[in-house]
Amino acid sequence: MILGIIAAAATSSSAASNVEPGVLGFLVVAGIGVALVFLLRSMNKQFRKITPEPGPDAGGDEPDAEQPDGVRSDSAPAK
Repeated sequence: MILGIIAAAATSSSAASNVEPGVLGFLVVAGIGVALVFLLRSMNKQFRKITPEPGPDAGGDEPDAEQPDGVRSDSAPAK
């Protein structure tokens, strides 16, 4: 008997509070998706503009001729 009352109450209350996202929810999610696509395209364009700066290893991998044992002039002596 009590289970029947609970089941009837649950059925009637779920029908009254049946909330669906509807068209507005779809439009919000679709708008966020479109904005994400444009942001990703812009980010990729900005990343392509970045040129890597030469690091300390670039352009001078050969040991200096003046220094003994291949020690470079800009490096600290080993102890």
